[in-house]
Amino acid sequence: MKNLRYTIIAALILALATVSATAQTKVGSVDMKKLFNGYWKTKQAQTALENRKTELRKEIKDMADGLDKAQAAYKTLLDQANDQAISQDERDKRKAAAGDKAKEINTSKAAIEQFQRQAEAQLADQSQRMSGNLVGEIQKAVNDKAKAGNYSLVVNAAANESFVYVSPDNDLTTAVLGQLNAGAPIDVSTPSTGLPLTISTNAP
Repeated sequence: MKNLRYTIIAALILALATVSATAQTKVGSVDMKKLFNGYWKTKQAQTALENRKTELRKEIKDMADGLDKAQAAYKTLLDQANDQAISQDERDKRKAAAGDKAKEINTSKAAIEQFQRQAEAQLADQSQRMSGNLVGEIQKAVNDKAKAGNYSLVVNAAANESFVYVSPDNDLTTAVLGQLNAGAPIDVSTPSTGLPLTISTNAP
């Protein structure tokens, strides 16, 4: 993958060198990571995903609480099944009930595990879709700014392994971010820390 990236970069540099022979090449840069985290819609998406994650955690906790109660009831039934103070008939009933409760517990455990897997997948899918939409909007803003400024090329300064040095002289990050956040309906003084991908809790 890296070799392919370097091949593309080398081809790009060669193409620019060819163009430079006949015309002035204007190259700009942006920090895509800073644009993504600083975009107000990213912060809004992060809040929405965090709220969804909280809801899913609560559902898992409610299921886990139900499992705890079932396990407590199972222990009580086992104790009663071994209690010599009650009749053999009642002990047999408690033993049978304990067996049924054990099956219920196993079913509940499997249900919790399945729900958590589905919740994790749902959150990751929603996060990735939101990220893709946001990146698309940011790229359009960069394209518009580049065209308006007659830039032949705009590189991503955040891709450190692709470029050894990127001059800050033609950095368009602040200008593009200002364009993206113009009229933002929420406070953007604190950038987003990224979109959550997992629920980050463990099923019992």
